Amino acid sequence: MVNSGLSNRSINRKISSLKAYYKFLLRTEQIEINPLASHKALKTKKNIQIPFSESEVEDVLSAIKPESFESARDLSIITLFYATGIRRAELMGIKLNDLDLRNKQLKVLGKRNKERLVPLLPEVAKLLEVYIEFRKEKNVQGTQELFITEKGIKLYETLVYRIINNYFSKASNKVKKSP
Repeated sequence: MVNSGLSNRSINRKISSLKAYYKFLLRTEQIEINPLASHKALKTKKNIQIPFSESEVEDVLSAIKPESFESARDLSIITLFYATGIRRAELMGIKLNDLDLRNKQLKVLGKRNKERLVPLLPEVAKLLEVYIEFRKEKNVQGTQELFITEKGIKLYETLVYRIINNYFSKASNKVKKSP
């Protein structure tokens, strides 16, 4: 199969089916020995998934103008994802006191409650300052989360997905329309 040009993944899939069939034959006592019992799967190449191209990200970042609470928040979120590589759950858990704009650092609580300091680029710190000014205008009391909704409640997962999908679906539509 390797010599005929089949990929390792396809070969592994076929051998997996054969293994299952031989197990069945063993259980029904039609054979006494499974010829594939000690067979090891072939190694497969892992592809790195790149969700958005650099040009798509640049198009989105240049298209958003931080002129309102919502646009400043969305731009800050997208820029933080792109510039720091933080996870969605980490972004949603950022509190106001985790942000140190003077030293351009962000304290992030990651997987298994591991805390780490993430350095911020000067442009990212400036965007966050703009967002925080809009956030102050909301006059939100009681919530310490950095990113909030228009109503002043903590950001939720589906909203983060919606923000990303909204801007990047527009960017990918532009790319499709402009050949």
